[in-house]
Amino acid sequence: MKVLNLQCAHQHEFEGWFGSEDDFVSQLGRGLVTCPLCGDAHIHKKLSAPRLNLRSGRDEPVPSMPTGTSVAMSNHTMSSELAALQARMLRALREVVANTEDVGERFADEARAMHSGETEHRNIRGEASPQEALAMLEEGIEVIALPLVPAVKETLQ
Repeated sequence: MKVLNLQCAHQHEFEGWFGSEDDFVSQLGRGLVTCPLCGDAHIHKKLSAPRLNLRSGRDEPVPSMPTGTSVAMSNHTMSSELAALQARMLRALREVVANTEDVGERFADEARAMHSGETEHRNIRGEASPQEALAMLEEGIEVIALPLVPAVKETLQ
């Protein structure tokens, strides 16, 4: 198993697990590797330190890095605050998906029907053009635009 540190063109960092380097290159070439945060398919591999299992049954202790020491493997490192923010954003978007009904392209019609009292209120999500969303806001219908990439609808493994 090969664990790679990856980054999209928007500087979102994430981890990818692949059977081999060839497996990663193949999936990347077919457009199957995308950023779980924004869906970008322009992914590059970051430098990372490999984990080598050299003990092979010996009882010798494995040398470790002293506490408080870190090694920079790239000229760009994501702060822990940014990583935490990305994780919270993904969790929040997944919660929206889990607690709403996807009405797709019927979003504007469904939202208007609920607003006028024609149908019962429920939590919905769907698609609307920016002009349609603006028109709904002007009509007093509360809407919010959210980026819902395919990875949000699935669990990350």
